[in-house]
Amino acid sequence: MENLPFLAPIAAQMQQVDRLVRARLGSDVVLVRQVAEYIVAGGGKRLRPALVLLSAGAAGYPGPGGGERHYEMAAVVEFIHTATLLHDDVVDASDRRRGRKTTNAEFGNAAAVLVGDFLYSRAFQMMLGAESMRVMQVLADATNMIAEGEVLQLMNCHDPAVDERGYLEVIRRKTAKLFEAAARLGAILAPAPAPVEEGLAHYGMHLGTAFQLIDDVLDYSGDAATIGKSLGDDLAEGKPTLPLIRAMASGSPAQAQVVRRAIVASGRAEFAQVLEVVVATGALEYARAAALREAEAARSALAPLAASKYKDSLLELASFSVVRDA
Repeated sequence: MENLPFLAPIAAQMQQVDRLVRARLGSDVVLVRQVAEYIVAGGGKRLRPALVLLSAGAAGYPGPGGGERHYEMAAVVEFIHTATLLHDDVVDASDRRRGRKTTNAEFGNAAAVLVGDFLYSRAFQMMLGAESMRVMQVLADATNMIAEGEVLQLMNCHDPAVDERGYLEVIRRKTAKLFEAAARLGAILAPAPAPVEEGLAHYGMHLGTAFQLIDDVLDYSGDAATIGKSLGDDLAEGKPTLPLIRAMASGSPAQAQVVRRAIVASGRAEFAQVLEVVVATGALEYARAAALREAEAARSALAPLAASKYKDSLLELASFSVVRDA
């Protein structure tokens, strides 16, 4: 886990989750173990499992009697997220993530897809340990919606007619839904009153949306070494993200045509021209402003929660979502 100050209240808990992740990735199939070890070594922010722990703490779990179910649920969320990344990288033919080769580039597409399936099935095995239909319902619904989001995104690729509403629908499903589920799980484990649970769920949804918006901005304005992948990857995959949608909507007909042509043709070669249009039309500032609104909505959603160090961390996490550079 990266060193993020606002995660300090759960640092020891995250170590426990990391140990659990390693233990539950065990398999007597050699290739599964090899790929699992490669994934764990890849690191990352681990924000989704951290969100389970922070939300649980903010909602009052564990109480005086203790409890460790939040570790299991944090690991489940991490497995679901990692499985989606494995499948994403195959679909997108990605070869770099977090500054190193993707699993599919290292082991092949077949291994990446099948180990992704292993992670999904292991996650559902672990869900049974919660002995809660609510937990299973939330995670099953989230997993299903993520899959729908992936298909929607695939349908939108190379389509310059996708509007802002259609784009937001994809990221609500594909990215924000797991953030929402992670935050809701903490409240369910507590268990917390309905206003707290709904507040945390809305927080997660807005937080996840802000994160994806900034990811899409960084694809045109970040530093390749810092974000761990090449700039213009979204354009190379024909993805009409918000900076491009805004540039087409606010630019001149000639500027819009440059962007439209690049989306249709997956035009990494036209990246410099497209970036010039995106900058000239203020599309990056527009997308950042949208992310700021989402982050503020996330912060506001925490109003029903009592003051605590965990709530403070959730507030700081919302702020971090829009100022990060990776």
